[in-house]
Amino acid sequence: MQKILPLLFFILLSNTVRAQLTVSGSVLDKGKINLVPNVKVVSTGGMFAMTDSMGRYSIPVKAGDSLYFVYNSKPTQKFAVNKIANPVQFDVSLHLFVNSKYSILKEVVVFSKTYRQDSLENRIAYADVFEYKKPGLSTSITPGGGVGADVNELINIFRFKRNKRLKAFQNRLEEQEKERYINYRFNKITVGRITGLKTPEVDSFIVWYRPSYEFAAAADLITFNQYVLNAYYQFKKWGFVDPAKKNDDL
Repeated sequence: MQKILPLLFFILLSNTVRAQLTVSGSVLDKGKINLVPNVKVVSTGGMFAMTDSMGRYSIPVKAGDSLYFVYNSKPTQKFAVNKIANPVQFDVSLHLFVNSKYSILKEVVVFSKTYRQDSLENRIAYADVFEYKKPGLSTSITPGGGVGADVNELINIFRFKRNKRLKAFQNRLEEQEKERYINYRFNKITVGRITGLKTPEVDSFIVWYRPSYEFAAAADLITFNQYVLNAYYQFKKWGFVDPAKKNDDL
């Protein structure tokens, strides 16, 4: 008998634990957008909970219980726990509209621009600069059909400061475009995928082994990836010193 009683107690306790579960979810208004705080969630088994500031709740129940929700002293219909398909995400919509600090966002689709799109937009935005050519003598056709020297081009020949400034600006934009292209091909994600390097090693790697624009523009995918791999072998052979640790040793 002394052995049977503990066994019976263990069986009853196990059945009780198995019979209990937790239902959780969110409470929204009629529009299914605004989350409703301070809603009382009641179980017919005697348990209750309140939704938090973001309309979320969690309540322990038994399989044979039912749940209902009370807001402004008005209860909803009862929901049988054993008929709830997904107890961990049981969302309920109340038959009223509320103003809430938090709401459900509609589906948002984010598109990432490619390097070519960014480059094209930059070329369009600074078309006058990218297409700049050193002014020279040229001809133009007058409204009467005659041919003569282009006056504007003639004037621009002697605008030395303006021409020098435009040329410098053009060179700077072209250099920036080349740098962005190198960044596009030689980035942390690509290097990490090929070498397995992670921060802080990958940060040093992309600085030390940054390729030239000419190579980045001419190399096909296989050649470029092989360059990264060869650089990685050299990087590991020489060893890596974390700048932060190096400073600590000084």
